[in-house]
Amino acid sequence: MAVLGWILVIALFAIGLAGAVYPILPGALAIFFAFFVYGWFFTFSHFNAWFWIIQGLIIVVLFVADYAVGAWGTKKFGGSRLSVILSTIGAIIGPFVIPAFGLVIGPFVGAFVGELINGSSPSKAAKVGFGTLVGLFSSMVMKVILQIVMIIVFFVWIVFF
Repeated sequence: MAVLGWILVIALFAIGLAGAVYPILPGALAIFFAFFVYGWFFTFSHFNAWFWIIQGLIIVVLFVADYAVGAWGTKKFGGSRLSVILSTIGAIIGPFVIPAFGLVIGPFVGAFVGELINGSSPSKAAKVGFGTLVGLFSSMVMKVILQIVMIIVFFVWIVFF
């Protein structure tokens, strides 16, 4: 039973990290759920209030920063609110439409179309699309780092507390 518990915990960690890159996966929530799986299979006694507070704060920072960093890339390169909205929709829909490249093409096209609808020139729309990709990749890096921190805190807590 212990082997199954660890397999599930590790699988949830992997799904969580993959979710940092592939937005349809639950990301940080899968990692958070892994803590409960560990507790159900082994023990919750390692997890005191500070553990849950730290992990909860990391998740809040992750969700707020994820949106903010993505929007920052679009805004930094002169994008409109519509571009931010359409690039987000493109990030969600893109991987389904074009499985291999949709995660990159979807947000770019969303921002590009958003700027064209707002009356921008094609060159400005392309610049905003590029900015969206900068924000998207920055957001991915930030999510991976914060999710790795969540996993490290988990292991520190079960080893030392």
